[in-house]
Amino acid sequence: MHRALLTSAIAAALAIGGANAKTLRWTSAGDPHTSDPHSQNEGLTNLFSQQVHDTLVRRDKQLRIVPGLATAWTRLNDTTWRFTLRKGVHFHDGTSFTADDVVFSIERAQHPFSQIRQYANLLGKPRKVDDFTVELVQQRPNPVLLEHATTIFIMSRAWSVKHKAERPLDFKSREESHAARNANGTGPWTLVSREPDVRTVLRRNPGWWDAHEGNVTEIVYQPLHSDATRVAALLSGQVDFVLDPPPQDIQRLKSSAGIKVVDGMENRVVFFGFDQHRDELLYSSVKGKNPFKDRRVRLAVYQAIDAEAIRAKTMRGAALPTGGITPSPLASNPDAEKRAPYDPGRARQLLAEAGYPAGFEVGLDCPNNRYINDEEICQAVAAMLARVGIRVKLTAMPRATYFPKLEKLDTSFYLLGWGGAITDAQTLLSPVLRSFDKASGQGSFNYGRYANAKLDRLIDAAAEEMNAERRRDVIRQALAEHNEQVHHVPLHRQVIPWAMRANVHAVHRADNWLLGEWVRVD
Repeated sequence: MHRALLTSAIAAALAIGGANAKTLRWTSAGDPHTSDPHSQNEGLTNLFSQQVHDTLVRRDKQLRIVPGLATAWTRLNDTTWRFTLRKGVHFHDGTSFTADDVVFSIERAQHPFSQIRQYANLLGKPRKVDDFTVELVQQRPNPVLLEHATTIFIMSRAWSVKHKAERPLDFKSREESHAARNANGTGPWTLVSREPDVRTVLRRNPGWWDAHEGNVTEIVYQPLHSDATRVAALLSGQVDFVLDPPPQDIQRLKSSAGIKVVDGMENRVVFFGFDQHRDELLYSSVKGKNPFKDRRVRLAVYQAIDAEAIRAKTMRGAALPTGGITPSPLASNPDAEKRAPYDPGRARQLLAEAGYPAGFEVGLDCPNNRYINDEEICQAVAAMLARVGIRVKLTAMPRATYFPKLEKLDTSFYLLGWGGAITDAQTLLSPVLRSFDKASGQGSFNYGRYANAKLDRLIDAAAEEMNAERRRDVIRQALAEHNEQVHHVPLHRQVIPWAMRANVHAVHRADNWLLGEWVRVD
């Protein structure tokens, strides 16, 4: 892009006032989907929800579980937990936080429109004991209940009723509600304004029950979809921080005066999924049958992909290829981490054995502003698949369009990433690998809608097993069954670089969350 045009583009996109040492101006390629904290289970959306809202328990800088709105908790038996709530906490509108808000928020998060209901349901039925004591009663034991409790943001019951936001908005149907652009939490930051795809402004909550370690008093977030524009904005000083600098510019940024880059592995695995349910794919040249129902075809796709080439060329090293499907390697085992070998000759042979000696055409859906180089990954994979006869028609789109499309199951072949702070395997097993169950919400992110009864039994057993050693063995069996059936094709775990002005000091966590209360701007 011409320098003058680039400068104009940045100026138009970043109509921010003069630099303030206590204002953090940051950017990434995407934008939060909504301010409703229960509607969407998506990384950037959850990050902003965490800034405005608190949870019963939360995570420290090493992702360990520590007190939040609950100061203490006790497991009374295998299916009942009691939480003692923090007193003297107020929502941003000044109203007091009580057990009624906890009960309301958990029940709201269990609504069918909530993308986090598979976690909220596993907390069980919330029950108010008194104003500052809540019990959670499960139908079955949940060995990782505290992990799930970190995902449920606590809203004000009174505020939600006042603004007719008692249930999560239906994002996939593009529903609007007061909670779409407004929020009222107890968290460290208040939501001042939200203009989707333009700007989100947060201001420090002086009445927060905990202490701000940093000196930031205002956060201004603006999405910049263009890689070049994000980098130029950082180099020119128009933003202070870039969450997702493009891999091809990392060395340039590291050698630029006044800029620093910090990185580390993210708890996020990127993989491909297939429609394994329909008798005929929505987007394919094959009529009357679904090639992805055949394990040999799924394995052919796997063995046609050169993950090492993607790591080296597409990702410029910002990826760790894996055969594992869990976001964190801590939840896996050596056997589950092994990739099927890259072997295009074997891939062509598998396709011929499955009845597709000349290959076939299929549509591939991909986001273009959610994961590091997501569209470029899909382009590279499309070229690799073409060499074995699978002709890919790639459709890349912004995350705000992409995820509702997946929710509607309007796809035949897709890219997805899964991750977050939870390192336990259950965070992936139940929502992503299990068959879909409408009542519980389990399998909601199994967009291929395959059903594997053996895998379901293992996942459900792991979800209830309280003996740690036995549970590890069940998880090992579940991962082995998933990998044997090639229900998904794992690609890599992301390595996340953060780029920032040299005077910005931030805590880089493996969940890729920039938490403003820990940021200092010198």
